[in-house]
Amino acid sequence: MRKPLKHAAFLALGLALVTFAAEPALAATAGSVGGALERALGAADGQGQAPLTLSLQLLLIMALLTVLPALVLMMTSFTRIIIVLSILRQALGLQQSPPNQVLIGLSLFLSLFVMAPTLTTVNEQALQPYSAGTLSADQAIANAGDAFHAFMIRQTRTADITMFADIANSPKFESPQDIPFSILLPSFVTSELKTAFQIGFMLFLPFLVIDLVVSSVLMSLGMMMLSPTIVSLPFKLLLFVLIDGWSLLMGSLAMSFA
Repeated sequence: MRKPLKHAAFLALGLALVTFAAEPALAATAGSVGGALERALGAADGQGQAPLTLSLQLLLIMALLTVLPALVLMMTSFTRIIIVLSILRQALGLQQSPPNQVLIGLSLFLSLFVMAPTLTTVNEQALQPYSAGTLSADQAIANAGDAFHAFMIRQTRTADITMFADIANSPKFESPQDIPFSILLPSFVTSELKTAFQIGFMLFLPFLVIDLVVSSVLMSLGMMMLSPTIVSLPFKLLLFVLIDGWSLLMGSLAMSFA
């Protein structure tokens, strides 16, 4: 039972170390840390040091799993998708429909769809070779980091990378692959926030026009006591259904990462 726990703990640590795997100055350190943990948990070939107890392994796994939500939010397409869906709900004038659980679930599954090529690369170049024993721990972590690095660099604006590189006083990078995760991560999140709000602004415009038209009509009729939101809501829902809004939105979000 300890062997699966050892692999699970090591894979959780691998996800945490992905953020540093692409940085040359820290790559060797990440490898040594991974090797030290592997020896501490007891190597699969039986040549490692004395393994940790079962309770300590469980404690280590639970501690490492706390970083997974941050990795899901900050290193994938989840941030852009959940923000756009939240803005859409506000534009429609719906406060609790769809509920937060539905929006989060939809964002997670759409993120899995968008991240499928990257996750496949990680599985083929890191997880499977490491499980088969043909790849060392530090190299598996580096391969997984390279896959996420390639995805994030495609979605990050050059201006954001330059800004954080200047703040960190980093030297000029010869190629995009040389950008460390310490600079790429905040640049990627900033770019995702910008893109999400740009898409949200374009979503908001047609519904804002409906609100303005309904408000003007009600004022011209002298019905100022009637809330324009109540009257405009059916028209906004009708417009969204007629144009097949959910399909258009999901397809556009997925294509925005292409």
